[in-house]
Amino acid sequence: MNFDIPARTEDFRRRIADFVGEHILPLEGDRASYDDHGNITLPLLESLREKARAAGLWALQLKPETGGAGLGKMDMAVCYEEMNRSIFGPVVFNSAAPDDGNMMVLEALATSEQKRKWLAPIVEGKVRSAFAMTEPHPGGGSDPSMITTRAERRGDVYVVRGRKWFITGAGEASHFILVARTSDDPRHGLSALLFHKDQPGWRIVRRIGIMGPEEHGGHCELEFDGLEIPAENLLAGEGKGLKVTQVRLGPARLTHCMRWLGLSKRCVEIARAYAAERKGFGQRLADRESIQLMLGDLAMRIEIGRLLVMKAAWELDRGGFARKEVSMAKVQVANVLHDAADVAIQINGARGYSTDTPLEWIYRYARQARLVDGADEVHKMVLNRFLAEEGSDFWRWNIMSGAADGGHHE
Repeated sequence: MNFDIPARTEDFRRRIADFVGEHILPLEGDRASYDDHGNITLPLLESLREKARAAGLWALQLKPETGGAGLGKMDMAVCYEEMNRSIFGPVVFNSAAPDDGNMMVLEALATSEQKRKWLAPIVEGKVRSAFAMTEPHPGGGSDPSMITTRAERRGDVYVVRGRKWFITGAGEASHFILVARTSDDPRHGLSALLFHKDQPGWRIVRRIGIMGPEEHGGHCELEFDGLEIPAENLLAGEGKGLKVTQVRLGPARLTHCMRWLGLSKRCVEIARAYAAERKGFGQRLADRESIQLMLGDLAMRIEIGRLLVMKAAWELDRGGFARKEVSMAKVQVANVLHDAADVAIQINGARGYSTDTPLEWIYRYARQARLVDGADEVHKMVLNRFLAEEGSDFWRWNIMSGAADGGHHE
């Protein structure tokens, strides 16, 4: 595996870094930049998005024909990490969840007409979107086979009844991808359907309060009581709901990790800056061995996360599913984000616990990382399943084609 990045990717990374440093980071210290839920205010966001478009840094992850720059997953890993040096970064570039994953799944699976109607407005930044899958008990969470929301076919429409919850961004979303049960077939019983917020037959029951800062639109509980969705709004066909979730959630888990690495590095950055200037008992914090051990350990663990993310991205770029690789990256990066925020707060002391730095914001945000898109324990169970199936081949190396000439394989 060659860890050199293309010059084009480095150009994007550098331009993103400059944009974040000049236009976004200065806003974090101004409380007027925040809405009531701890995110950037929408008017401020829109002005930054216009600047990002003008700078050619908009939706880079999508294909050129869709409106992006055609970055592969390895390129995205480099760029997304740089975007999330700021807590406000990814959404400015139209590379934040849930729109990011929704755009990529629609790009991959939607028909031409569906792309025009449902995808293009999200790409253009005219609407926001949501992915409605998770349900309250006894419905589906990490296990989509438990989904109970039903979409019954009646002529040319599907009639939907059921409940969903913790649907990210639902309060601001116009376009929804809904995963519902269309039959009791264990493999082909789920389907994905597209609907607009203005269609009757559903409602937002509540915006669920959470521990951390929230994405725009929050995390909502939804009720469906006769929503009618035209059959033409099926995504990938009836019974293909599991395929849709696999296509969407695998890369989405990895893009979360890419962004979280940026936040982890920001925590170290803030901790190092404070340790370099703060003195106590006649010595700088940075000169104390205990502080050096804490920062060195974080630096190593962040780099382990970067390597796992890059290997998973490489596997996706070469056409693989990367299920094992994504699960390893998800567990590693989710935990190092939490620990990076915790250590940085400890080094900063009371300052870190205050709102004088974004550390407390990141700390509250970080706790969700070990839960969203599959809890740590679920991913470790997945890894054990691979271990049981593969044995020592769990750690096998891929063999280069044409390796005799010693050439690089990318």
